[in-house]
Amino acid sequence: MDEQMSHHPADGLISRREFLKFSGTASAGLVLGNVLAALGDPDSPALRQPNAIEDVREIGLPPVAPLEVIALNRMGFGPTQQAVQDFRALGSTDEARLTAYITQQLNPDSIDDTELDNRITAMGVETLTKPYAQMWQDYFLMGDISWSVRQTATREAIYLSYLRATYSKKQLFEVLVDFWHNHFNIYPWLSSWVFTTFMAYDRDVIRAHTLGNFREMLEAVATSPHMLYYLDNYVNTDADPNENYARELVELHTMGAENYLGVIDQLNVPGHEFNVPNSPQGYVDQDVYEAARCFTGWRINYRNGAPGDSGEFLYYDTWHDSDLKYVLGKRIPDNQGEMRDGRDVLDLLATHPGTARFIARKLCRRLVTDDPPESLVEAAAQVFHDNVDAPDQIKRTVEVILRSDTFKSTWGEKIKRPFAFAIGVLRATNAEFLPSNEWNRNFQRMGQAIFGRPSPDGYPDTRDAWISTTSILQRWRLTNDIVENWIDDLTVDIVAETPTDLRTPNALADYWIERILGREMHPAENREEIVDFLAQGRNPDYDLPDDLRQTRLPRAVILICVSPDFQLR
Repeated sequence: MDEQMSHHPADGLISRREFLKFSGTASAGLVLGNVLAALGDPDSPALRQPNAIEDVREIGLPPVAPLEVIALNRMGFGPTQQAVQDFRALGSTDEARLTAYITQQLNPDSIDDTELDNRITAMGVETLTKPYAQMWQDYFLMGDISWSVRQTATREAIYLSYLRATYSKKQLFEVLVDFWHNHFNIYPWLSSWVFTTFMAYDRDVIRAHTLGNFREMLEAVATSPHMLYYLDNYVNTDADPNENYARELVELHTMGAENYLGVIDQLNVPGHEFNVPNSPQGYVDQDVYEAARCFTGWRINYRNGAPGDSGEFLYYDTWHDSDLKYVLGKRIPDNQGEMRDGRDVLDLLATHPGTARFIARKLCRRLVTDDPPESLVEAAAQVFHDNVDAPDQIKRTVEVILRSDTFKSTWGEKIKRPFAFAIGVLRATNAEFLPSNEWNRNFQRMGQAIFGRPSPDGYPDTRDAWISTTSILQRWRLTNDIVENWIDDLTVDIVAETPTDLRTPNALADYWIERILGREMHPAENREEIVDFLAQGRNPDYDLPDDLRQTRLPRAVILICVSPDFQLR
């Protein structure tokens, strides 16, 4: 895996001159503005033009996409030709195909992923199966090694994220892995305590519980050395309590800020009944303080390289506050024994109705729309709450969302985040791709670096966060890099991917619009712009000369990928 970044012409800068070079008389700024306008950015250049707002309002939301397009864009990272064929072969009706696809994707162990496995083997991943303790020894405790070697576990976890999202047939699983990494966000570059072993967090904490039981996942996160260090619980003692982890546990991991009631007394919280666990309708600051006391002594076994230094989770009773505590209506007795106080808090949070609603809302937001209807949230929350002890609790919750009428009947209210966009381009163009440092740096310009969010809240998951001139411009630049083969270890051949009998601008445009989008462009004028770009004043029903077909077709694909239609999910 090459650590040296190479550059394509002009040091990777896509200028107006370059855009004009392949788009005839079109203005790059105007095209960019039109994309932003269609996606609803109020600051876009197009919306500042006369009548632009009225035009966008007249266009409105696009028609609901075909069911296979909805499924492959929401339960995965976008269609490939093979994925579309496989989906269509699952049944004789849309409903039957969707039902079969949901069943298949929710049982990832039944899916043959040999192609991905072969790619991972060819990439040579040193830490893929290496135990946590061995990574700690090899990359943290080992003295005479470079920083590049110390970063192996995190770098490989990043590269595997790209590779799996692009090539795995277990697409829904990868979408949910991304969801849970975002939910239980950790910034590994904070310290060598974290980045030297980060593959274990991805493998043993997130992936191991992605479709499992939320309470089990919660404890796996709580006892992870990565989370213990990231949110400072490794220094949480009875003498000097640190509430960072407890605060984020309640506010981000379980009940959410939507259930925060402020600084009022615990006994005055609506619904509170003395010593009736989870009777309070929400949480207050005192619940956080008390929870922090429950997690005192949950630390990391670090001994500065001395014998027994494993870097793993350690419960250290000497640091634990064993006195009486009171959390979410439950009296937690003193001297309960090893880890019992903290586990009581995890039980309370995992079973609270507010947690069920918060997790259900976030899953609906990821899988359906930015503002999911309360009826869908409540239906998912009920399944989550009813199956609190089930080993497949998360799977059951996801299933009710995917089988809902809302999942099938909404489209265009949500856009792809940079990761989904970039992987979607790779999949749509059938790219031959090996993740590299150069690819990673180019991707990071879009603002969603993998495992790169310093704050514990994770990247935002609504369209407003990702619609801006800079964001859309960087999508355009990366697509250009991909299709023009300007990134090492990445190959795309648009001409070779096009049937040889397609020669006219109309035929070429229709083939690639259908292949990339799986539907007609909206509004229909967008298709005409692609055709006009290919034809360059020629009759669109006449064959393009070979030299123009060779040069203009890849660039037409770029325009389709940066169109508003491709951003939607």
